[in-house]
Amino acid sequence: MTAAPKRRWETLLAERMRPRTLDEYAGQRHILGANAPLRKLLESGTVPSCILYGPPGVGKTTLVRLMASATRRDILEINAVSAKVSELRDLVREAENLKRLGDGHSAIAFVDEIYHFNRGQQNALLPSVERGDVILVGTTTENPWFEINKTLLSRMVVFQLEPLAADDLVPLLERALTDRERGLGDLEIEAEQTVLRLVASMAGGDARQALTRLEFTAGSVAARGGSVLTEEVVREGTPLSTMRYDRDKDDHYDVISALIKSIRGSDPDAAVYWLARLLESGENLRFICRRILISAAEDIGLADPNAMVVAASAAYGADMTGMPEAALILSEAVIYLASAPKSNSAYAAVRDAKRAIGQGDLQEVPLHLRQGGSGYLDPHDDQRHWVPQQYLNEPRRFYFPGDLGREREMGERLQRYWRRFRKGSDGESPARP
Repeated sequence: MTAAPKRRWETLLAERMRPRTLDEYAGQRHILGANAPLRKLLESGTVPSCILYGPPGVGKTTLVRLMASATRRDILEINAVSAKVSELRDLVREAENLKRLGDGHSAIAFVDEIYHFNRGQQNALLPSVERGDVILVGTTTENPWFEINKTLLSRMVVFQLEPLAADDLVPLLERALTDRERGLGDLEIEAEQTVLRLVASMAGGDARQALTRLEFTAGSVAARGGSVLTEEVVREGTPLSTMRYDRDKDDHYDVISALIKSIRGSDPDAAVYWLARLLESGENLRFICRRILISAAEDIGLADPNAMVVAASAAYGADMTGMPEAALILSEAVIYLASAPKSNSAYAAVRDAKRAIGQGDLQEVPLHLRQGGSGYLDPHDDQRHWVPQQYLNEPRRFYFPGDLGREREMGERLQRYWRRFRKGSDGESPARP
């Protein structure tokens, strides 16, 4: 029986291709570019206690290790998921010994996923961080301003790492494909730039995912005796793109925010794209419907009162049908809202009225408007269905009609009835205070 050929690599390509120098590091130019603050600090031999915050696969762990190597410091690693307070104290003692026995430079204490630390674990590190006995560097995929003890966070700098662009990933993939020492160079597989860009675009800004896709597809080509990686192989081998989305965290709020702001900005293409992102991520349909209803009232408002009817009907329809049919129903609603004229006058009116009440503007109900009060004039008794009558003891102005869609007509009607809605002597409508 013929033995199977021995694999040269058992370590994943993403691990083998970790950058060894700052110059090999991909992306994050806002903090590691030629004149960026963190790059300058590292080149001067300084490492600040800091939090590296960002999604998976953008180089957080790699950057911590480069911080240590670039500044010639010892690095002590600990995982926040399993670490105990006693282990943290041992780490601190070891860091103090390294500083005393070495050249006086503080070691780096690297805490992966530091948000898993409870308050007691985080507080155990405080004295050493304050004294400078240890440089604390934590990584987290969760928002540190929500998850990290404020006392500890106040002694650290937060660097936010972004998903990697295709322009950052393509050179990394090229190097991995040709590198014979650590990469896939021995396979002698060729690939056009367009193919590598496709791999990069399907990785969702995740370098680890991009390298994993490259390793799988290039390996499959080599196993079949081929020498060229094509778009067809990439699409067949890894058909689904990686999509970053966490229904309970920042992605949840960022994507719905993008949808609402695209509707507000009257861009139906962007709006339907963000809707699709929400739907493909498995976001709760009722959550999406609630936000669309709010947008109809807040952003379209009285410029097109039918927008609320469309949004409410879509919410009912989506709830009744579920996915996948709900996607079509919500698409129609989102495109309608994005294309409709916009007005936030109703939102601003009730906001200003609430503010006035909160500041003590508490008027009594006029006697003629009270239940059983005398002197009330019924507008329906007048052929105009309107009569000059006081509805507040002291007049106030909260509603300022927009001049788009149906609201223009409403404003013109109110100008006929109330002096405060009429244009000023300069021909301009009264401005909101």
